[in-house]
Amino acid sequence: MTKYWGPEEIIKKKKEYIIPCLYHFYQEPPQMVRGEGQYLYDSTGKKYLDFYAGVSVINAGHCHPEITERICQQVKTLQHVCNIYLTQPMLELAEKLAQITPGRLKKSFFCNSGTEANEGAILLAKIATGRSELLALEGGLHGRTYLTMSLTGMRFWRTDPTPAGGISFAPNAYCYRCPLNLSYPACDLACAEQVRRVIETSTSGEVAALIAEPIQGNAGIITPPAEYFTRLKEILEEYGILLIIDEVQTGFGRTGKWFAIENWGVEPDIMTMAKALGNGVPIGVFTSRPEIADKYTRPGASTLGGNPVSMTAGLATLEVIEKEGLIQNAAELGSYLREKLLELQDKHPLIGDVRGIGLMQGAELVKEGKEPAAEEVDRILEIMKNKGIIIGKNGRSRNVLAFQPPLVINKENVDEMITALDDALTQVEK
Repeated sequence: MTKYWGPEEIIKKKKEYIIPCLYHFYQEPPQMVRGEGQYLYDSTGKKYLDFYAGVSVINAGHCHPEITERICQQVKTLQHVCNIYLTQPMLELAEKLAQITPGRLKKSFFCNSGTEANEGAILLAKIATGRSELLALEGGLHGRTYLTMSLTGMRFWRTDPTPAGGISFAPNAYCYRCPLNLSYPACDLACAEQVRRVIETSTSGEVAALIAEPIQGNAGIITPPAEYFTRLKEILEEYGILLIIDEVQTGFGRTGKWFAIENWGVEPDIMTMAKALGNGVPIGVFTSRPEIADKYTRPGASTLGGNPVSMTAGLATLEVIEKEGLIQNAAELGSYLREKLLELQDKHPLIGDVRGIGLMQGAELVKEGKEPAAEEVDRILEIMKNKGIIIGKNGRSRNVLAFQPPLVINKENVDEMITALDDALTQVEK
């Protein structure tokens, strides 16, 4: 039987051997040792309902037996040869992605993470357009490397004191705290129109692309109005600027569609994916239309990108999502979850706003005058954890409760979480 170190020893060794930028949730964190479906288990055997899915990763549930079996078979058969050699799983997955991604997206390049996918997408955009400048949205989070951190519009994550140049930021569509102090729909999407102003005043005009998440996860589940991306795309097309959609956190059924951008009916020029595609196996990919992708001709191999194990995991995950109807489940239970969160908002003054699509919902907690209630969020996470339920937190002020469970959850799981949250809010509001 495995002897577990336990949380105290894990934290002790973490301080000794891990770079301190890697933080953890909770004042008293558990050591997670096992997962099954929508549940996690710690080193004491305690069971937790997982309502965060490793930040939108485990869409098909923890250790799904079919995915696990396919991975094990592949590891025993062929684990690695580098993508400069011919292997079948990479082409099978690329073909499948061409079938399910929106519009004319067809040609892909596989890598190892969302950060790497976003780096690759930016490179492709620069090659395809011959331009060098970039646009991003305030509140966006696109990775932890130098360039992707520089494209991130949240100071919380911009740890490099000298970010990359040639990047301009436009306001995000944060209706609850509009950066332009306007109200939707009377605003006439002024935040989208600000992109035009930024292009005209903050750039040389040689802009290759704008990168955006359909729903800004780390910014606090910021969900733009229905017309936002249509207006944004029209403006970008006026200037010949490509639209890169970052689906790293939103993709693969989370919002009740294969990809979140489909909720706005807009075709990206380039799209990035990771996280849930591997259901826990490291994977990343960027994909584009052939006329854009075919501009990238100079050598660009990836040692581990496209490896047979990750590709097999991706294929198995997509098959499970389809076979088990997880996209429809996300749509139906997402509506139910939102309904229940709105009921809690009516009951608890701490909840200032509820937003999101499908099983990607956020509840922003505020005190009087919309002051961010970050301390209350931490207390609620601790209470929920002690009750055996894992939820997330995000937002610029870390005052947003995040609900991004595995797509395999059921109605009873939603009711269990809501009941616990109701009690936690009541305790914190006393």
